[in-house]
Amino acid sequence: MLEPRAANVRHFATSVFDPQQASAEEWRKALAYWRLRNEQDFPGEPWPSDADTMQNVRQHTPLQVVHRIFALDGRGSIVSSLNMSFRREGTPDYQAYAPFMDVWGGVLRSHRRQGIATMLMRALLAAMKERGKTMATIQASLPEGQAFLAAIGAAEKHRSIENRMVFADLDDAELARWRAHALAAGRGLRLEIHAGRVPFERLGTLMAPLSALLNDAPTSQLERPPMRYELEDFRAWYAEIDRRGGEHFLVLLLDGDEVAAVCDASWNQLYPDRMFQRLTAVAPLWRGKGLAKGVKAVMLQLVRERHPAVMMAVTHNAEVNAPMLAINRRLGFAAHRHDAAYQIGPESLRAFLSIRPLAPREQHQ
Repeated sequence: MLEPRAANVRHFATSVFDPQQASAEEWRKALAYWRLRNEQDFPGEPWPSDADTMQNVRQHTPLQVVHRIFALDGRGSIVSSLNMSFRREGTPDYQAYAPFMDVWGGVLRSHRRQGIATMLMRALLAAMKERGKTMATIQASLPEGQAFLAAIGAAEKHRSIENRMVFADLDDAELARWRAHALAAGRGLRLEIHAGRVPFERLGTLMAPLSALLNDAPTSQLERPPMRYELEDFRAWYAEIDRRGGEHFLVLLLDGDEVAAVCDASWNQLYPDRMFQRLTAVAPLWRGKGLAKGVKAVMLQLVRERHPAVMMAVTHNAEVNAPMLAINRRLGFAAHRHDAAYQIGPESLRAFLSIRPLAPREQHQ
């Protein structure tokens, strides 16, 4: 998305994309669009095969509903997209999640500054009104997208960094020191490691303590429902990695039965050269004692032993999370991309759109 200008979308139309009902031709266009967007926005980054992309998009998400809208040019080619995700009705704590919607999308470079993003904001406003949503959280990675969101009245609420580390640059001696310090006998902590999968029986006992640690992660000024881990998400995720190949790694430091520190990561057969770092967190009573370094050291050694071909670790950190950023810098992580989360309500969207009249032939399918 780019800087908004007066709508000039007479030859563009919006169309809902239903992955379960889409025709072969609709899928062909969607796959071509997604490949091109990835090449334009993230050049050089790997992209799954068409078959894997179709499987990912079609996969049922037990807790979330995803609604997809495309903008089409006069020839029927996809030039832009708007994706909206929101909590599925009837799931646990639905009322806490009900006001919120997560949004992402973009416009092909060849079709920017033609009012298409503004047209899709009308679709967003209509969807928020229809579903009773009062807050849309929109992620933007590129500067031009961030500029567009600021121009429409969205407020920047949170910034994060995608950090990457080269495994060949790891200092093995330092990792060993970190592990030994965290596991010092006088602390009485017990190490628990799961590689590949965590048994569902064990996962069930961890949902509450891990959710408490996740919910304590810094999210700046984001308005949000409580963050939580849920067993149904793990069932769906494990089924997916069983299909395509992958592993989930979980390292815990336990004080009796209480979680003192955690680090989890994943490896994906679709991207065999990299490890994806997920949550690293320490319980409040144990902070400042080197436990985050310890569980990270154990995790990195574990992944390297099981997947010696892995060359890179990828993680995301809040810009305000100075302690974790410092640890990652010690490990050799460096910033690869800066992301921002913006939030906007229907009133601000309506105010922005009120001074941009509807194009005479703006169409909806």
